[in-house]
Amino acid sequence: MNTIPITKFGAELLKAELHRLKHVERPAVINAISEARAQGDLSENAEYDAAKEKQGFIEGRIKELETTLSAAQIIDPATLEIEGRVVFGATVDLEDLEDGTKFTYQIVGDDEANIELNKISISSPIARALIGKEEGDVVAVQAPAGNREVEILAVRYI
Repeated sequence: MNTIPITKFGAELLKAELHRLKHVERPAVINAISEARAQGDLSENAEYDAAKEKQGFIEGRIKELETTLSAAQIIDPATLEIEGRVVFGATVDLEDLEDGTKFTYQIVGDDEANIELNKISISSPIARALIGKEEGDVVAVQAPAGNREVEILAVRYI
């Protein structure tokens, strides 16, 4: 089985979701199925069908989370001592050389990527272009709008 890189923070989020699904959502849906079953005829019971569908989703998500966590290689960016090189877990400050826009991304695992939180997947084109580069390097990044050049202003491990 291949290992899946994930930050320490991302692993904690997945563990919390797994705990919530197992100890809150699963018992609630089992209770809802019991109540719907007590109403009699299941062939035309929409509440029963909805509860069974939700149960299927919950069980599938639990299995997915357990598989991910069992294969996870947890990396704590704060313990990395790589001196300015972009690696998994690093937070990178960038400047677009064309328009001067500055932005910051943290390179994380696929399961914890969230562009709204400036967390990009290790498998994204920008992360692949940045890995191994150092502060001060200019990197060509393939973006949906075409190739862009960005300069790495700072690399932090937080």
